[in-house]
Amino acid sequence: MPKVGIVMGSDSDIGQMSKAAEILDEFGIDYDMEIISAHREPDELVEWCRGAWDRGIRVIIAGAGMAAALPGMCAALFAGPVIGVPLSAKVLDGKDSLYSMLMMPPGVPVATVAIDGAKNAGILAAQILSAAADKDACEIHEKILSYKEDMKENVKKKNARLRETGYRDYAGERK
Repeated sequence: MPKVGIVMGSDSDIGQMSKAAEILDEFGIDYDMEIISAHREPDELVEWCRGAWDRGIRVIIAGAGMAAALPGMCAALFAGPVIGVPLSAKVLDGKDSLYSMLMMPPGVPVATVAIDGAKNAGILAAQILSAAADKDACEIHEKILSYKEDMKENVKKKNARLRETGYRDYAGERK
């Protein structure tokens, strides 16, 4: 089965990036998770990205904060899809990371999710893998459909509870 590479520049990013791993676990998708700093370990990043395809990685999820060079460097070095996860930081609340990932030059795309949106990055990686025309991809696709149906049912239950209790009691339950 194809794998996803999850890479982050610092161990301080693990709290957010683990959300991508959790969703991939839920879908039964293998992944490799690494800490590689684009600024402090450029040679290691080049080696990791250039060898990713041969290791079975078909999508890379790269999380970075502040200067956010990691996703762009991955996109420059890896011929498959790269999903960037802008991570919030003490300065600018992740907007600097977001803009860095969105403003890639032509020919070096980084699909970018919301700030701290690693869970969505995991779902997007699964959707990309499910687009392939093989048996494993079909199984992933079925799991995604089931996941989305579960989300829909959860919203319906919440709406029914809101109708039943009224917004004041419902809002009080959520506090």
